[in-house]
Amino acid sequence: MAENVKVAVRVRPFNSREVQRNAKLIIGMNGNTTTIQDPGQPNEEPRKFAFDFSYWSHDEYTEGSDGYLNPSGSKYADQKKVFEDLGRGVLSNAWNGYNVSLFAYGQTGSGKSYSMVGYGANKGIVPVSSETLFTEIEKKRETAVKGEEYQVTFSMLEIYNEQVRDLLNPKSNVKGGLKVREKPGKGFYVEQLTAAAVNSYAEIESKEQEGTRNRTVAATNMNATSSRAHTIVAINFTQKAPNAAGESMTKQASINLVDLAGSERAESTGATGDRLKEGSAINKSLSALGNVIKALADQSMGNTKVMVPFRDSVLTRLLKNALGGNSKTIMIAALSPADINYEETLSTLRFADRAKAIKTTATVNESPTDKLIRELREENAKLMEMLKKGGIPPEMMAAQQEGGGSDGSQEEMEEMRKQMEEEMKRNQEEMEAMKKSWEERLKEQQNENSSKVAEEAKHAEMKKVTPHFWNLNEDPALTGMVVHLCPEGTTAIGTDKAKKAPGILLKGLNILPEHASVTNKGGTVKIKCLSGAKLLVNGQAVTKEQELRHHDRVLFGSSHLYVFHSPKDFAERQKANKKEEPPSYETAQEEIAENSGMAALLGGAGGKSKEDLLLQEDLIHMLPMVNEANAMSEELDKKVKFEVALIAPQARGLKEGRTEVNVKHKNLETGTVFMWDRNKFIDRKFMMQEMYQNYVEGDKNWNDGAGTESDPFWVDPAGPVLIGTSQIILKSLGYLIETQEKLPITDFKGNDEGYLQVEINPCNSSGGDLGDDDFVDNPQELVGKSLSFKILIPHARGLNSKYDKTFASYRFYLDEDPTKTEMVAGSNPEYKHEKMFHFKVVTESMIEYIEQGQLIIEVWGSQKEVPRSTPAAKGAKATGKSGAAAQAKSTKELMAAEKAKDNSKEKEAARRADAAESRARAAEDKLNKIAKLASASPDKKISADQVMAIMNSGGGGAGSSHDKARTENMGAEGSRACNIM
Repeated sequence: MAENVKVAVRVRPFNSREVQRNAKLIIGMNGNTTTIQDPGQPNEEPRKFAFDFSYWSHDEYTEGSDGYLNPSGSKYADQKKVFEDLGRGVLSNAWNGYNVSLFAYGQTGSGKSYSMVGYGANKGIVPVSSETLFTEIEKKRETAVKGEEYQVTFSMLEIYNEQVRDLLNPKSNVKGGLKVREKPGKGFYVEQLTAAAVNSYAEIESKEQEGTRNRTVAATNMNATSSRAHTIVAINFTQKAPNAAGESMTKQASINLVDLAGSERAESTGATGDRLKEGSAINKSLSALGNVIKALADQSMGNTKVMVPFRDSVLTRLLKNALGGNSKTIMIAALSPADINYEETLSTLRFADRAKAIKTTATVNESPTDKLIRELREENAKLMEMLKKGGIPPEMMAAQQEGGGSDGSQEEMEEMRKQMEEEMKRNQEEMEAMKKSWEERLKEQQNENSSKVAEEAKHAEMKKVTPHFWNLNEDPALTGMVVHLCPEGTTAIGTDKAKKAPGILLKGLNILPEHASVTNKGGTVKIKCLSGAKLLVNGQAVTKEQELRHHDRVLFGSSHLYVFHSPKDFAERQKANKKEEPPSYETAQEEIAENSGMAALLGGAGGKSKEDLLLQEDLIHMLPMVNEANAMSEELDKKVKFEVALIAPQARGLKEGRTEVNVKHKNLETGTVFMWDRNKFIDRKFMMQEMYQNYVEGDKNWNDGAGTESDPFWVDPAGPVLIGTSQIILKSLGYLIETQEKLPITDFKGNDEGYLQVEINPCNSSGGDLGDDDFVDNPQELVGKSLSFKILIPHARGLNSKYDKTFASYRFYLDEDPTKTEMVAGSNPEYKHEKMFHFKVVTESMIEYIEQGQLIIEVWGSQKEVPRSTPAAKGAKATGKSGAAAQAKSTKELMAAEKAKDNSKEKEAARRADAAESRARAAEDKLNKIAKLASASPDKKISADQVMAIMNSGGGGAGSSHDKARTENMGAEGSRACNIM
């Protein structure tokens, strides 16, 4: 019988970040109803959603002496409540022989891991269910009859970039990931996935930690982003017992615990419009899951013609049973309570609302053991016969065609034959496992694990007395999973390409073969950076050997972030009763960002507004990503550099709003510059990671799309770039007075890039001039009447010669589509633009726009490609070098040259600032002299000659009114729009 997927939502408390930003609560719960309030529309009714369970875990709790969060009010849902509602059902269904699937969905940091795994005394569904399962198994074993047996196996996999990785056996992972196969009656499964036999929750916990550690190492080495990976833990539970007739029966249940990747949204202004978005394998799985859930929801509403696209991604293939087949399924959606996460939380609620309409049909997986073995033997015989005859089973051919294949090319036939052979091998392994006693399997597993357990125990003891590094990760579950010991003596740090194998082996971006070394003398540890290596301690570059202290933060290369643990320092601090919180990933990244000049940019550490704090958060998030993108560009030799840029709302054509973090894309060979918004850059970076991963794995075709749209580093040089904006006040239009302005074209830094001539001329409905009596004394007189006028943009002057062709673009009032001038070549383009506007009825809101608003005009241009170094053939010949050799520079060399040039510019800017300050001081001194001379005069007057004498006595002067006007034009935020290098 079909039943709906059970859906629960749970809201967590404010985290420290949200408290710091004075976040407001937007989630409400009453019974099973959840509401969300749009912070931008506080007077509107909140949106309502109904679910099977709505768990309020935001407040009304107290922390016990053991750290458990106990309810202090009737609303609070603690871990016990969630387990009783959801976990009990999982166990009950597993004992009855049903497959069970439990999903966790929500944005990164929304509390998914807390519900699934928990922390400390607050154990989540997974550990409590596992503990309870083994407690119940032990009770059953006490009264077990002959032939009665209970078996549990544990497997753990990760899906990243559409590739499946076995987290319990990383050595088995091959290029392209493990294969996902389909078997009639079984559905999709991962071939060669480790299924470890376990006999207690402690063994499950040990295996889970092993998988998490392997996941952390892989993510760091491959420069992967853990929040974009899906993790699936499978606990397979098998019961064997004789039935009334004495026949051995096997009841099997698979408990799938699925932690989906962070459901971060892509804003409409960003990645959704990027040509690479749909092609990104990293984004593919979540979008495919959304499509599957929508199709299943449509089917449940009676639309039987809808095809469910399970085959569109690896994730949806593996979840086919859970979502549309033989499984009892539960989804728990984690919610942030904060207004600053409104869009993400609303998206999660909508996803969960669609999921509750899905129906699944679970069946008891019970068969005689002998029958299962017989069926596997018969299937193998059938496959063998087919192979001998050179045929392909109809169901495999149908599956191939359903997956988009043709009806049988030679390559496809060969692939299916290979698949059949592998399936026969798998069947044989299953038969042998069924024949083998559980005690034998457990003994084999324990023998395999014994050396690992002994090694881990030894490692744990050494950590207590040996200085070491432990890792930091954006995912708290992956923090502290990687430990590198620093034994007495000198330990080398580097890659496997070093001349001598290093004691601490690292892989990944910007890690050199001989990167650094640490020397431990009696518990005092010093670190030394080797030539050319990137090494930061507490956010600052290491230039000479320095001593490490307890809880120092150390960054090797671009992505290996560690905390140093000193047993010696730790003991001294404990003795002195000094308690301190260990560093977090966020605080370490904030420290790195501040040492990059962020604090000065944002106006110091104190007195920040909510907008400043949100901007700081964006910067802390973006800076490491930009550094990684530059490191990938350097290693892949892409000749591209990325820089963080702060864009004021006025520079984006807005009167007010938040300053946004953008990324400047600069081609180091041609000098072309493009600006990417935050979401576009993030999406491109994931594509860069995909390319980098292929490069590291030795894929010969990793760079096949270079210089084309499939290359995430490439930008079409002919594409338009925003040169700057001009703003013209509309107030004169309200009085039907002509306006003619020569406006500065201001770039995102507040610099003038040229001038734009703009005119707004009121006219009659046929475009003719107004009469002398057509003017008004008050704009309100226009309400209810018609209004006609022309906007003219005759020309621009003084544009940079690097732009080939330019055009101007603007939107008036409620225009959805922009009005554009013709695209014209030259530094002084003649646009000759004229457009007439006619409004039949002027409204109050239009008058408000005219009186208080400005017309924002954007000037766009296409850039000329001018190679930085293009030696002529004669010159190359004279130097004895070919033209290609003379101009071929690596990305690393080009970046170094760019940095040197930027440093030179900074010195020149500092010199000019000092000179301006000196002039200002001199001017102030002269004014003080004039004031003093005037106050000393009996009639408080001084002669013009005296004033001139003082004014001519050296340099001086004040800032121009144009500078002041420009600052006012750009707004308060404009002065902070600049690059972080």
